[in-house]
Amino acid sequence: MLEQVLWFSRSLVRRKVVDMSNLEDSKLCRCLGTVDLIALGVGSTLGAGVYVLAGEVAKGDSGPSIVISFLIAALASVMAGLCYAEFGARVPKTGSAYLYSYVTVGEIWAFITGWNLILSYVIGTSSVARAWSGTFDEMIGGHIEVFCKTYFSMNSPGLAQYPDFFAVCLILLLSGLLSFGVKESAWVNKVFTSVNVLVLLFVIISGFVKGDAHNWEITEESLINVTIVTRNLSVTANVSSDYGVGGFMPFGFSGTLAGAATCFYAFVGFDCIATTGEEVKNPQRAIPIGIVVSLTVCFLAYFGVSAALTLMMPYYLLDEKSPLPMAFEYVGWSPAKYVVAAGSLCALSTSLLGSMFPLPRILFAMARDGILFKFMSKVSKRQSPVAATMAAGTTAAIMAFLFDLKALVDMMSIGTLLAYSLVAVCVLILRYQPDGPLEKRAGERDYLSSEAGESDLTESESHLNMLKGGSSNLQAVLHPPASPSEHSSSVVNLTVCVLVLVVCVVSYLTTYHIYSILGMEVWILALLTLCLLIFSGCVAMVCRQPQTNKKVSFMVPLLPFLPILSIFVNIYLMVQLSGDTWIRFSVWMAVGFVIYFGYGMWHSEERQRKLRAPVNGCSTRKHSKASGEKRGGGDAAGKDQEGFICPEKTSQC
Repeated sequence: MLEQVLWFSRSLVRRKVVDMSNLEDSKLCRCLGTVDLIALGVGSTLGAGVYVLAGEVAKGDSGPSIVISFLIAALASVMAGLCYAEFGARVPKTGSAYLYSYVTVGEIWAFITGWNLILSYVIGTSSVARAWSGTFDEMIGGHIEVFCKTYFSMNSPGLAQYPDFFAVCLILLLSGLLSFGVKESAWVNKVFTSVNVLVLLFVIISGFVKGDAHNWEITEESLINVTIVTRNLSVTANVSSDYGVGGFMPFGFSGTLAGAATCFYAFVGFDCIATTGEEVKNPQRAIPIGIVVSLTVCFLAYFGVSAALTLMMPYYLLDEKSPLPMAFEYVGWSPAKYVVAAGSLCALSTSLLGSMFPLPRILFAMARDGILFKFMSKVSKRQSPVAATMAAGTTAAIMAFLFDLKALVDMMSIGTLLAYSLVAVCVLILRYQPDGPLEKRAGERDYLSSEAGESDLTESESHLNMLKGGSSNLQAVLHPPASPSEHSSSVVNLTVCVLVLVVCVVSYLTTYHIYSILGMEVWILALLTLCLLIFSGCVAMVCRQPQTNKKVSFMVPLLPFLPILSIFVNIYLMVQLSGDTWIRFSVWMAVGFVIYFGYGMWHSEERQRKLRAPVNGCSTRKHSKASGEKRGGGDAAGKDQEGFICPEKTSQC
């Protein structure tokens, strides 16, 4: 019984073995360049939100200081982006956060991450397709909605008002394009992204030409007068403004921060770049550049559009649903709204492609690893994951056809924020591992069946050694070694776990007991003080441990502070989500666990490889000495080649 429990626990934390000597081998077509990745990141991140979000946040939360809100949100997003960039340089394979979790913290966390990314991308694809359909229908006078409501009305709870045939056609058309080939999809994406960026440049330049700096300096008296007129008040004494106190920060710095929390989601989407690891030439260089540059371009676009919008028109007059067309009408440029409409359709098109593009690749990676159904790992003659693409497209089309997605959109945030948090945790763990677990496995496909009968152990259980060596771990805490060891990495692993728990507690207290904090109640102040002391101790303990000397083409700066701050931001935003959202999330996870424990756990490639290890053990031991000598002679050359993948070695379609 004890052996079965031990086997079960080991199975949950087994890690994926990545052969670093064969990274260029891929079933997929390596045809994308750095520009393609930048266009993909910009297109998926800079969606229709740029045409709507700025007006909504400026009017309700930030006022003209929305530019600061976008700056704060961009900095928070860049922290997650840098963590993705380092993993893209270390493990340039298809799978994004799913793969990064698999090679670092184990199979169960990888499945949870991948399963939630699937949910995020499916809901994202379906909701954007319905938004595209609705925007186009609005441009032609709403005829599609009237027709569908007349002949195909649905009045069931949870379902949409009418089936969206147009959205289904869009998703199926896009699925066909993605199945045809990644090169053609990237070309279409670049065209739409270019049009979108040109429209936004027109908006920014127009805003600065027609803008008025006085709109950033509105007085409180004028806002009170507007409030009196809006409310149609006859008594004007002791009237307070509905639009803040005026100036650059009419709602104070708290309003600017509230706006930043909303603006954070405007930068979601860059992670699709990380799913292209096996379709990019020289991915260890292109992926980090693509992520950083696309986030920079998106920040400049959001910053410029929000500044132009609040300069063109007083923030309290902005229309929350269509701020840019109303702003152009306000300054006397009514025809410009047609340019904005064309740009918004292009933005929706690139956003739809950005949601749909990574979904088949996550399914493909999970199916190839055996923890999802194997048929989805099939590729076409053009080296495209066609089975996963059609499965993803069919699922998203059904969702868009039948369901009211407004209640489900918040579930996208859980998957994305969970992925961001896990990638930051993985960076912390990996940078303090001895020699880096991935590099050890380079060229050693049967390393589990090595000498001394160690085939039953995996690196995923290394942290369990803490139970056997308490004195050594205490020594690692008090007097850390000069270079990473098993004990120092175990200290970091446990410290990071404690740190995450403390962040969860602090986020919960500051969200649901804010009035107790403002009331200076003793119990909550004492609890927060204790959490702060533990948090500070954890950070100090991590700082004392040695980092790996292994260098890659991109590494997260300011370690461990930047990943820890990223973890805090992501967990805090997750706690803000409603209870209904967490209930729906629990249902989705229950379905996922049924699939994992019923199928994935038993068909996992890592499990199959471990079962094959004893068979190959005898031959491996016979040749271990000779292979060790060969590896020893090739170490110097191998180290120089581990950092980058030569473009001429990559597969071409």
